[in-house]
Amino acid sequence: MMQPFKRFLGPWLCAFCLLMPGLGNTQNSGPTRADYLTLARSGWVFDLHSARSRRDVDLPPVRFDSLEVAKGEICLFGDPPHALARQVVVRFTTLLREVFDRRIAVTFAGREIANCPEQQRVYIRLYSGRPPSSLFNADIRKLNQTYDIRLPNGWREPIRSPAQTVGYFGRNGAVAHLLINQPPLRDLTPLEQDYYKSILVEEMFQAVSFGADILKFDRQTPFYSKLQEVPVNLRYVPWQSEQFMSGLLGSNPSGLCGFDIFMLHALAAAHLETVNSIALLEYIDQNFDDLRDLSRQTMTRPDLHMLFDDTCEAIPG
Repeated sequence: MMQPFKRFLGPWLCAFCLLMPGLGNTQNSGPTRADYLTLARSGWVFDLHSARSRRDVDLPPVRFDSLEVAKGEICLFGDPPHALARQVVVRFTTLLREVFDRRIAVTFAGREIANCPEQQRVYIRLYSGRPPSSLFNADIRKLNQTYDIRLPNGWREPIRSPAQTVGYFGRNGAVAHLLINQPPLRDLTPLEQDYYKSILVEEMFQAVSFGADILKFDRQTPFYSKLQEVPVNLRYVPWQSEQFMSGLLGSNPSGLCGFDIFMLHALAAAHLETVNSIALLEYIDQNFDDLRDLSRQTMTRPDLHMLFDDTCEAIPG
């Protein structure tokens, strides 16, 4: 999401900050089947408008393959990973294995992207302290070469948020680059613990699911998805400050919701070459009960609990 709002998703999902009407009701009775279908339409069924107006016409068409997440691997590099960051990544790949029935390998590659194996699916640069603009753009140049993205000469990506994702569809496949501010190497306050976990979970979920941000203006209804965001103006607020961390944490759930697990199961089971179409909604509607049961089973796994927000774990009956 562009500033002054809370974060920047990047050119993969371009300008998809979708307006979301209120869901459910103020009695907090939990989400309904209709709520889930509405969220799925808002977060996944959209027209693709690429921010890359100069994208070569001979590049392959952009498709959101529902099994793309299960095809690649994850490479973690940059500053040495804090124990919390390492735990989130390991737990998240365990979640993907549970849903997609495939082991997602994680490579810890030291400080440089060059140490990552070729043709990874997701690259995650961890950093502490100041945003590493030069290193970040060097990463993008490396991906441009590896995936034949064909960015304009001299192209530079700005860093607009402490955690952001940029994604590309090149001639050699799709790739996501996550730049994540990680905790300092000391004991963390409860606020810091929640904040650093939340931003990493959010970026990983969006990178692997292709889901779009959903702006939520109705503050009286509960959150049902990590994709939902209440606008908050944090411009000029220092990223390491308690004010920034509290503001960001208050803008959406701190972890994955029941709906998010439901959608991962839907993507895994639908086998759609193009997710962003009405066919995804049709599949969900026809297989809702089975997807609900699978999601409930996943939500009961104690080893995955740290990824969830217990205020939005409810799944329609």
